[in-house]
Parts: sequence; C-alpha cells; structure tokens
Amino acid sequence: MTAQSAPESACSLLPLLEEKTVKPPRYISTFRPSVKREVAKNKTQWKTMGPAKVAVPSPKNFLQKRSKEPKLPARKKEQDSKKLPALSVPQRTDHPVMGIQSKKNFINTNAVAAITGLPKKPQPIYVDRRQGDKYLLETSGLVPKYIKKKDYGVTPKYITQKKEEMKRAQKEYEAGILEHLKKRAMKRLSDEERTSLLQGLKKNWEEVYHEFQGLPVEIDTISKKTHKGKLESQMKQLEHDIEVLEKHKVIYIANE
Repeated sequence: MTAQSAPESACSLLPLLEEKTVKPPRYISTFRPSVKREVAKNKTQWKTMGPAKVAVPSPKNFLQKRSKEPKLPARKKEQDSKKLPALSVPQRTDHPVMGIQSKKNFINTNAVAAITGLPKKPQPIYVDRRQGDKYLLETSGLVPKYIKKKDYGVTPKYITQKKEEMKRAQKEYEAGILEHLKKRAMKRLSDEERTSLLQGLKKNWEEVYHEFQGLPVEIDTISKKTHKGKLESQMKQLEHDIEVLEKHKVIYIANE
C-alpha cells in the first residue's frame, strides 16, 4: 500500500442509502377559484370542443321539386284589361314635317352675299427662312402690340411703393446715424487739459526710460530680451503721443 492511497475500511463495503429529497408544496394562487368561475361564466357555445348542438330538422319538411326556384307574384286582372300603348313609329301614309319650315331662298341670298361682300383679307404670315414653314405673324410676338396699351410707359404701383419704402428707410437710417453722432460728439481739449496730459506722458516716458537704463549690460535670456523689447515699444509709443500733442494745439477726443 502506497502512502498516497486511502486506508481500506469495512464501512466502505456496506451499500449506501439513497436520501430522498423532499419537494416543497406546489404553489397555488388564492385567486384560482375566482378565475375558474369567470372562465366558466364567459364561455360561449361556439368556443367549446366537439360538434355544436343544432336542432334536428323535422322529417315532414323534406325537399320538394322546384321548391327553391323564385316564384313570380300573381298577375292582377287590371293589367290584362289595359290597352297597349300606341307605337311612336309613323306609318307609311303619314308625311311628317321635319324642323321649322322657311320660305327663304338660301341659294339666291348666298349668291348675293358672295357678289356684294368684301374680299377676305389674307392673314399676315412670316417665314423662318427662304423656303421654310409659314407661321402667323400676329401670334409670333413681332407685332408691336404692347406699346399701344394704355399703361405703356407708366411705372407700376408696386415699384413706386417700393421706392417710397426705400426712401423712408434711408431717412430713418440717416436720422439714426445723426443721433448716434450727436451722442458721440467730439470734445475739444482745453489748454490746461492738454498741458497736464503732455506732462503726464513725459513723466511716464522718464519712468520707462529710467527702467530701461537699469537693464543689465549682457542680455542673455529670453525673458530679458522680451522685457527690453517691451520697454522699447512703450518708449516709442510715448514719444509718438508726445510729438502729436506738441505738434497740434487743438485736439478733439470722442466721448465714450
């Protein structure tokens, strides 16, 4: 016997008893009786299984000959006594008059009308090429009919109305611009304000120039280069503003 195998026992020779599993009771709804009653109540005769219960015909009502043919109503005696209506077809001896009779001599009247009447004027035509097809000139659009109309050359009403609306809108737009310009009218600087503004710009230039003089001699980093360029641009702008103020004695500014 190896060390891995299990030791033998006499209990293993006995037959094992099968344990029966006990199932839980089946679920039954509390509404089962009411459902059964409703189904039995609503059941109809033609929904059931099996042949339908039909009344058996009586043996006295057997099928007879010609019993299913349609029967005409009985003829009344009054219809036999009535006479047949007279035929509308004329007889050979009759000479019916067709239409309205007239004593006018149409041959003579037609001849007189042809002799005394004016000749028919030919319709004006045009040809698309020398040996081409002929077309009526009136319907071609070549006849100047439109210029003979009463309203030819008269401006239509909708165009005049549109022009008036455009003029009105232009006037309203110009009035709005004038009002806007009046609100933002230019204001003239006085001499005192001009001198104070010029002194303030010169003072700012001196401060920026003093800061520019304080820069190191060797500028080797990017931050130093950007700072130097910023100071130079500020100085240029201030010099330009000072030059403008010194050059022009009368200065206007816009109201915000």
